[in-house]
Amino acid sequence: MTRTRLTAQERHAQLVAAAVTAFARGGYAGTTTDQVARIAGVSQPYVIRIFGTKQELFLATMWHASDRVQRIWREAAAVDPTLPGLGKAFKALLAERDLLVVLLHGFTAGSDPGLGDAVRQCYGNMFMLVRELTGATAEQARDFFASGMLITVLGAMRVLGPDAVPPQPWMTDLLGTLPYDQE
Repeated sequence: MTRTRLTAQERHAQLVAAAVTAFARGGYAGTTTDQVARIAGVSQPYVIRIFGTKQELFLATMWHASDRVQRIWREAAAVDPTLPGLGKAFKALLAERDLLVVLLHGFTAGSDPGLGDAVRQCYGNMFMLVRELTGATAEQARDFFASGMLITVLGAMRVLGPDAVPPQPWMTDLLGTLPYDQE
């Protein structure tokens, strides 16, 4: 059987996908490049050769997650360029729980001097994109992001999305306040 070699772009994507899984499990501080390598089925020196450092790998993973969210919003805005339209599209990301958890880990790593500027730029880019796509005011975008962060946290805790845990009364109360349809 002939083995097909992956292109550099395919290998990079494979490593970032593995990093999404690894960083979602352990966060930045609790994840090693060896863990990423094992998930990807490559050697740890190969991961370092491609990314240089764990920090660069984490940043690439954060940018990947942010780009995914922005792609979803752009696609949604082509059909419905409103905050509710973007919010409904974000719902699809609940099925990509690891991606959302990586974003949460990234935002919490924003105080790290080596990560902070990039994490803040990542968040700022998403904020500005929402305003650009919808014409929302800063206050409207703030409220959209506040709800989105709540949805992200609830998705990470499996209160929302696929494989959600059985609802407790507080969950039902809180979910009833969310600004988009939960079906």
